Amino acid sequence: MNVLVIGKNGQLAYEMLKSAPQNLNCVAVGRSELDISDLDEVNHAFTKYKPNVVINTAAYTAVDKAESDQEAAYAVNELGAANLAKICKEHGVRLLHVSTDFVFDGNQTTPYQTDDAVNPLGVYGASKLAGDQAVQRILPSSVIVRTAWVYSEHGNNFVKTMLRLMAEKPQLGIVYDQVGTPTWAAGLAKWLWAVVAKPEVSGMFHWTDAGVASWYDFAVAIQELAIQKGLLDKAIPIRPIPASAYPTPAKRPSFSVIDKTTAETASGLLAVHWRTQLSSMLDDLKKQY
Repeated sequence: MNVLVIGKNGQLAYEMLKSAPQNLNCVAVGRSELDISDLDEVNHAFTKYKPNVVINTAAYTAVDKAESDQEAAYAVNELGAANLAKICKEHGVRLLHVSTDFVFDGNQTTPYQTDDAVNPLGVYGASKLAGDQAVQRILPSSVIVRTAWVYSEHGNNFVKTMLRLMAEKPQLGIVYDQVGTPTWAAGLAKWLWAVVAKPEVSGMFHWTDAGVASWYDFAVAIQELAIQKGLLDKAIPIRPIPASAYPTPAKRPSFSVIDKTTAETASGLLAVHWRTQLSSMLDDLKKQY
């Protein structure tokens, strides 16, 4: 089976290639090889790689920049997703598409179900939602998985930023009133590979690691585990601050915990607690030092 992973330079594609099953022929392409907003290029890529399954991990994810760069965000997140769905439909190819918790406004206090009302707060969430809707409309047999707070040993993310700042700064203030679930990209990759192996699975799913945290909780855990593992020499004070003390161009949902029940059933996997996953990722990171 030929699997084409879109978004080669991102952290999820990195983890997917690292964990790809041996019996699959897995190829990843990045923006320089394939601009998914160009339908002709997508068509050409399908002719070249002859995929049986396409996994779209590509996205415009600069949440704040998207507010002033709407055209670029929609080109990748909506048009790119639609183009992939169109060509998948034409070629009879299965599509797995990765989306985001940012389609929700965060006003709930219980985990979001896949069919709960969507109401994105900014351009990033709105453009991703438009992409999801295009994929569902064009290719109802597709798999869409919304995730949140993704990090990996590869690329730029909250964990690596925290490790750098904790080594450089005398103290940090981290937002305590935005709550969600950190997600190790390797865990999401494992879920996607499990679903690739189940061709009968289709529809909308939610997947993150298990548990709940604020950004403040996440930062405290990062420091604690990093000191235990020798990635940091000393602890610094970490203060909880409200989101209002750290204004950003894009508004973020204050609560974005998503319910994984249907995704666990469909894949046969149970989500692992985020702190356990964070520990595993820091072990991987330490090997690079």
